[in-house]
Parts: sequence; structure tokens; C-alpha cells
Amino acid sequence: MSRRPVPLRAVRALFLERQHLSAPRAKPLTASRLGRFVEDVGGIQLDSINVLDRAHYLTVWSRFGPYDRARLDRLVYRRRLLFEYWAHAACLVPTSALPWWHRAMLDYRIRHTGWSDLIRRNPKMLTEVKAAVADKGPMGNADFEGRRPSRRGGWWSWKPVQHALHYLWMTGALTIHSRRHFNKRFDLFERAIPAVLACETVSAEEFQRWHVERSLHAMGAASETDLTGYLTFPRFGPGARRKALRAMIERGEVSEIEVEGSRGRWLALTRDLPALARRRSLAPAVSRGTTLLSPFDSLLWHRNRVKHLFGLDYRIEVYTPSHKRVHGYYTLPILHQGHLIGRVDAKAHRLERQLEVRHAHFEPWFAKAGAPPDGNDPVDQGEAIAGLADALRSLAAFVGAVDIALRRVTPQRLRAPMARALRAASQPTMPV
Repeated sequence: MSRRPVPLRAVRALFLERQHLSAPRAKPLTASRLGRFVEDVGGIQLDSINVLDRAHYLTVWSRFGPYDRARLDRLVYRRRLLFEYWAHAACLVPTSALPWWHRAMLDYRIRHTGWSDLIRRNPKMLTEVKAAVADKGPMGNADFEGRRPSRRGGWWSWKPVQHALHYLWMTGALTIHSRRHFNKRFDLFERAIPAVLACETVSAEEFQRWHVERSLHAMGAASETDLTGYLTFPRFGPGARRKALRAMIERGEVSEIEVEGSRGRWLALTRDLPALARRRSLAPAVSRGTTLLSPFDSLLWHRNRVKHLFGLDYRIEVYTPSHKRVHGYYTLPILHQGHLIGRVDAKAHRLERQLEVRHAHFEPWFAKAGAPPDGNDPVDQGEAIAGLADALRSLAAFVGAVDIALRRVTPQRLRAPMARALRAASQPTMPV
């Protein structure tokens, strides 16, 4: 039976909605909104780079605008609304998903990692590290004595205690109690989050189906390749994922769909088919408002999907030698009215209380006032630049800056409109 293809704009619209980017910065942060957001997207990625702000703080700002970071920390590390685990790299994941992630923790005990042999050769070290945490309370790596091994490079430069703490965290013996200056402090899982004691552990098959369901929910609709690039932990073999998909299709939980202009099989939760159908006739603008996205934002987790849906070929260049960078060290994609119109390389100068826009680089189609990659009507250039200026003012307030320094703009002829828009958006701002 032939199916009516789903327009790409409908997939994009539902994706933005699930990522809580249909109306970015329109509503302030609350505990319930934070919980719904993280449950919908699956996790908020953590990263240590702090040239602008920590990645998880920026991801929450992108949705809710300026907020009190201390309040977010309390929701995570006191109320335990979220907890740290590995979902797409290190993430904050919903505590409501603990039964499923607990399965991943148990399975990690039999996974092979690059340092598994070190752990197996030192079972006494695991016992001693866990006993120290049990006796003394939350501890960080610096609280343990020990020299680093002489071999350098990557995780092998860790001292053995770091491997032990990481292993005990990944297997659910410990959890991250809190952070000091972004350094982890570990505690017994059951002491920090007592709910784990009453946690009913799901089977490996149930976990695999849940993992697929959460990924499809977060994306709205996805190709099979998208499924491998969204929630990337744990890495299932192709056979395991296909088996889970086959079971979900047979049970009517997942449906195969066709997406206009796309090859290969696309999938959606059956319950989401009406939502996709409703978005067939949406006006070109599938999102209202402007925001900037952290390089580690869940919308960007699978770069090829971003290129296919939005036409933006995005790569983070922090690991690229400076002379080879095209867009900048820490570039934030610009989302305006559902389109990714460019990117901004920004840096916070905290002592000077200045937000430096080192490079604002607009996509060629936008700079030419042409049609976006989806073929819809051109984006209003003046409105978009004004929206970007407003987003930068909001970001400046969030990082404690009272001044914005605009440097390079590509193309150069858009620098003057950008400068005017920033002046027009300039209002006395106080850091939150």
C-alpha cells in the first residue's frame, strides 16, 4: 500500500517542537518545564569548555532565556530532577528514566572498554574506592592520593583512581553527587538518589525498545541512520536495533513512512502520525523567534540530519588548528523562525563584562536574501538581524556582560545592519 510522503517541513516542525524550539525564549524556566524539556529530548549534554558558558547552561538558556544557574543546579543536585549519566556523551538525564538507565548501568559491567583490563587486574582498588566514598561521603578525584601512570594521551593519562571512579559511576555503584568548579564529586548512588533502591530493572529487550522509542520521540521522525546518531549510548549492534524495531513495528508502535526528497526507510512512532499529518499544511515558518544553540545542543547531535533538514553543514572547530578554522573556535548556530541562518563565534570576557562577537557568519542563501534550502519564501533579512541582536542581548545578560563588541561579519556588507540592530536592541541589562 503506497503512503502519502510526509513533507520535510513537517518533519522539521515536529523536530523543533520536540526540541522545545518552536518558540524559543518565550517562557521562563520552571521545574516542570525543565523536566518536560529533558524528557522530550532525552538529555542535556555536558561539556567542560567554558569560553562562553558551560554547554548545559547554554542549552537551557536557548529555550528559556536568562535564568538563575544556582536554581538549575539545585533542581539537578538537590531535588534530583535530573542526574548525570552517559546518553549522548555525558548528559543530564531525567530521574524519571532511572529504571531504564539502571539497565544500562548493569549491562556496562560486561562491556569491554579500553581500560577494562586495568579494572579487572585491580578489583581491590574498586572495593577501596567505593569504601572510601561510603565512609567519607561525596569525594572527587583530587581527594584520592595516587600518581598518574607515566604513559600520556587521552584517558590513559588518568590515574587509576579516576578509572575506578568512572567505572563505579557507569555501573551504578556511584553517582555524581555534585560539582565544584565543574569537577565531579561522587557519592553512593542509593545515598544520593534513594529511588534507585525501589527501581525495577527492565530487561535488555525492554531497554532497547525504550531507547528506540525515546530517540524517535525526540526527533519526531527519523531515518535509521538518524537513530544511530542521536542517543549514541549504549552502542547497539545493527542486529539488536533492527530486532527492536521489528518488534515495535509488529506491535504497531512504530510505522514506516516516506519523506519527500529522502531515500531509504524513515520511521515514526505510530502515535506521532497525526502530528506529522497536521504539519503538512503548516505555513513556512515552523518556529517563532530567534535563539542561539550551543555546539552540543541536542538539535545538533546528528550533524548529517541537521544538514538534511536545515541545509546547514555544521562542524565544531574547537579541535581544529586556528589557521584552519573557517567560522571560529566556538560557533553557535543561529535559529530564526525555524531556519538555521548562520552561526556566531562568541566569547565572554568576564572581568571586562563584555560579550565579544568575534565572527558572525551568515549562510549564503540568507546573505543574498534568497530562498532557504527548503525552497520556501525568503526570510525577512531585517527581521532576522533584529532577532539575532535581541538574542545576543539576552545572551549578554545571561553571561553577565553589559557590553557587546561586534568584530567580523560575513558578508562584510551585513556588518552595518548588525551594528545598528545591536544599538537598537541596547537596553540597560543586569546579569541574572
